[in-house]
Amino acid sequence: MKNFMHSIQIDAGVEDVFNALTNPFIIEIWSDEPAVMEAKAGTEFSLFDGEISGINLEVEPNRKIVQKWYFEGHDNDSIVTITLKPKQNKTEISIEHIHIPEDAYQNISEGWVEAYLKPIKQLLEID
Repeated sequence: MKNFMHSIQIDAGVEDVFNALTNPFIIEIWSDEPAVMEAKAGTEFSLFDGEISGINLEVEPNRKIVQKWYFEGHDNDSIVTITLKPKQNKTEISIEHIHIPEDAYQNISEGWVEAYLKPIKQLLEID
């Protein structure tokens, strides 16, 4: 099992960033894939047309999202913590993803940057 940590700043307010992470309609815009998401603890989610799925364990609007991601055949819970911090008119997003299966690590770590954070940043920073 491996862990992944990454942070970026987005030139957008924390409310807009939180909505981009939790509103299924906005997720479908930046991911270009079907999404099921509810900004509520105890709800299951599905992103990228089911490629990523799990359950929201904790949701603090505009502050933090904690999720358990499902990986078949693995006993350890793979936990994602997304933290949002306002920085003047920008938002810092920090991702901590623990207990990633070895065989999925490269795909997951690249996916966080290229398929998740970069498209959100591009969407929200449109002039």
